[in-house]
Amino acid sequence: MGFAKLSLTGRALRLLAQREHSRLELERKLTAHVEEGEDLAAVLDALEAKNFINPERVAQSVVYTRSKKLGTARVVQELRNKGLDDDTVRAATAQLRATEHARAWAVWQQKFGQLPATPQERMKQMRFLASRGFGGEVVSKVVKGQPPESEPS
Repeated sequence: MGFAKLSLTGRALRLLAQREHSRLELERKLTAHVEEGEDLAAVLDALEAKNFINPERVAQSVVYTRSKKLGTARVVQELRNKGLDDDTVRAATAQLRATEHARAWAVWQQKFGQLPATPQERMKQMRFLASRGFGGEVVSKVVKGQPPESEPS
């Protein structure tokens, strides 16, 4: 007793059930499975029409999962790699910039927790935060021991 091959729609729905995917991501993943007579663009158009593919949900998902450990620059890079349009990326960027200092502080506290004693240690901490995608001004404030201002709840 064999298993039937999944159609492109079935494969796409299986991928979307695991997590949010952008149209470009699905296109990249499903291209290898297109057989003669199948139209990948039509399948993706149908999924978009039914709101199974939604760029705003993809952006929210990435921001929610990745912003805890990464800075704005890295999260924006991931959003662009997913093929999201500029307006969606810009909206997510504005949301991320508002909390960047607090997020950088939390990452720094978890990794280091104390101010650097030597210039070498200071550079190490700065490189770490910069590699996570935090901006130079925010990195400088955090490594100087400047905690974020309390944000209104």
